[in-house]
Amino acid sequence: MSDRYTGGRVSVVDYFDRPATLRPNELVYGVVREPPAPRYGHQIVVTHLGALLDRHVRDHDLGEVCVSPVDVVLDAVKALVLQPDIVFLTAGHKRLVDGRLWGAPDLVVEVLSPGTAQRDRTTKLRWYREHGVREYWLVDPQSASVEVVDLTGRRTRRHTFAGRSRMRSTVLPEWTATTAEIFE
Repeated sequence: MSDRYTGGRVSVVDYFDRPATLRPNELVYGVVREPPAPRYGHQIVVTHLGALLDRHVRDHDLGEVCVSPVDVVLDAVKALVLQPDIVFLTAGHKRLVDGRLWGAPDLVVEVLSPGTAQRDRTTKLRWYREHGVREYWLVDPQSASVEVVDLTGRRTRRHTFAGRSRMRSTVLPEWTATTAEIFE
């Protein structure tokens, strides 16, 4: 890897010029972050929830679900590119895809890990709100719960679901899965 990728500020163009990798990467205001790969249990939850969401979205012809790694360009000028665990795009927003996702998905899902939970709950939530994500799910494997955060209003509305209670989503109003199904 050349020096233009390892130090200093990197543009979105330079970031995308890097060799493709399956390792997690983010470009945060021009700085490349390369955290370690998620743990096995984290990826099991991502895989299971991704499959449940994909089946629901396909059954109702709602759009597309994609799991990480996929680059979501929230701000090309300020060089803010994230790789959420799962994204959902409504059929009307598929036009945002051009090799990567250039704009805000309708739904972003982050599975919390001990090392990322605080950042996911604060910094990333702020970025997703500022850039137009409609709903954000924070999936917590330790408590087997899902916090659904509605980012569409002036105030952030949060609902936490656990156990056998049916989840509610404004972005996926016909979603009927229980939290327990996600962690089975």
